[in-house]
Amino acid sequence: MRETAAPALRPFTRADLVPVVTRRRAADDPRAVPFEHFRDDRWEPVTMEEFLRRVDRIARGLIGAGVEPGDRVALMAETRLEWVLIDMAVWTAGAITVPVYPSSSSDQLGWILTDSAPRVLVAEGSEHAEVVDATEIPDSCEHVLYLDDDGLESLEARGDEVTAEALEEALATLEPASPASLIYTSGTTGRPKGCVITHDNLLAECHGLLDHPIGRMAQQGKKTLMFLPLAHVLARAVTYTAFLGGATIGFWGDTSTILPRFADFRPHMILGVPRVFEKVRDGIAKQAGAKGPIQKALFERAQKVAVEASEMQGGDGLDDGRTPSLLHTLQYKAFDLAVYRSVRTALGGDCEYAISGGGALPDPVSHFFRGLGVPIYEGYGLTETTAAAAVNGPGCQRIGTVGRPVAGTAVRINDEGVVELSGPVVFTRYWNNEEATEESLRDGWFDTGDLGTLDSDGYLTITGRRKEIIVTAGGKNVSPGPIEDAIRAHRLVGQAVVIGEGRKFVSALIAVDEDELKAWAEEHGRSGESAEALAEDPSLRAELQFAVDEANTQVSRAEGVKKFTVLPHDFSEASGELTATLKVKRHVVAERYAEQIEAMYS
Repeated sequence: MRETAAPALRPFTRADLVPVVTRRRAADDPRAVPFEHFRDDRWEPVTMEEFLRRVDRIARGLIGAGVEPGDRVALMAETRLEWVLIDMAVWTAGAITVPVYPSSSSDQLGWILTDSAPRVLVAEGSEHAEVVDATEIPDSCEHVLYLDDDGLESLEARGDEVTAEALEEALATLEPASPASLIYTSGTTGRPKGCVITHDNLLAECHGLLDHPIGRMAQQGKKTLMFLPLAHVLARAVTYTAFLGGATIGFWGDTSTILPRFADFRPHMILGVPRVFEKVRDGIAKQAGAKGPIQKALFERAQKVAVEASEMQGGDGLDDGRTPSLLHTLQYKAFDLAVYRSVRTALGGDCEYAISGGGALPDPVSHFFRGLGVPIYEGYGLTETTAAAAVNGPGCQRIGTVGRPVAGTAVRINDEGVVELSGPVVFTRYWNNEEATEESLRDGWFDTGDLGTLDSDGYLTITGRRKEIIVTAGGKNVSPGPIEDAIRAHRLVGQAVVIGEGRKFVSALIAVDEDELKAWAEEHGRSGESAEALAEDPSLRAELQFAVDEANTQVSRAEGVKKFTVLPHDFSEASGELTATLKVKRHVVAERYAEQIEAMYS
């Protein structure tokens, strides 16, 4: 059994609680700007004084609506300033926030409301009203409010008779051990479970990141643009890390229009999931391809040179002693002017690095961005660990790993090869689910269910998921994740799912990226043809075969993909094939495409 641990964190007290720190900072520096929000086509600063004033009004409104310490308040909204205002107000009232993904269905919402029994549900607008109307709201939920229908204003009006003393009494009930949030897992294999995240857990995560080299962006004068759903534990943890460190956070909820916001907000750091960075790279390739075959070839060469430049760096992001050739140096300088600078400009021009979480980031994508000057630091964690338990960072990056443990966290690999975690970031229990708690938490260690390895320097590599291991008819154990990630790195691929349980060989379902498929059709003079027809095109299949062949080089012959089926449409959350965190629901995919799977083995 291999184990590694980071230095311990100091114990936290009531003075460290985020709502308490908020009050202290508002008194000490009322004109500081912790947040900005986009309104009337421009970014508007929100000072500490303004922020606290609004938080207190909402908190008094919650108390006026009958919310008591320990009660739950469900919050279903896109990424926006009001999300953090309500979250902080819930804590100030001594209550517990229950985040709900804004894309949740009525069934998902109904389960969370039934299980958590909130006193209040805050949703966003008309789209959410349709979901709420189709949901059986439990009797415990006495109030349903909509942000886009003056919901906050009506809530605040309920607090007009609530005194400042009553508000302070509610806040005084909070301790570091008090639950801060019930965060529900993505539910890839069953009903989502509510993770009880305490204020101590959240503080350990935030201060663990602040103590890590990656925390240098969370300081005064630095800006972070938050566009991931704040219901995602990583987005929320990074938001409060930046807040506690003194940085400024901007909020934007529409990822389809994020590029203009990069340009006008000019963030120093960006947080995303792997698919975001893949889309950025593929979008640049698409633009180059649209300009003609010469520009397309130039971009492909520029990409290769950037990857080579990154690979010449040592495992910790430092020079490993290899000297680039004169040709490589000249090419890099030329491509820096022609290509790399435009990528950095597209990210706002001031972006020093990005953080990726929520899934495996393909190595070629990591090398591409590091090579052009915007390294992406990959981390690893779960809802149960309040986000990152390990992360790479400046001066401590090994591409292909998820970094070393954050402060206070210990990592070990048990005899079955499963990653186990211990420390103050680890959740306390599952809500209303003692059996699941006992299965996951043993002797202070959390069984993640993920397979991994630790190198001699304490860097963690995730190699798969225990429940996803495929055992072929020949008895070969296959971890599908690395193969799928490698196939997905191709610009035409949206998702890839490896098949092979009990089969004679390994196969795959490849769902195309629909935007890239359209671009490919234009490049090959096939515009206007249906996705179904394009999926059968020999030229397209040849390109995807190349992606499969590249992936197969990373595994043994028995683990390699022998056949694949092209699906003309990508998986989506709306279709039920992806979770809100963009993880594939394997059981749904297996049932839905059973006919295509059987055809590969007939």
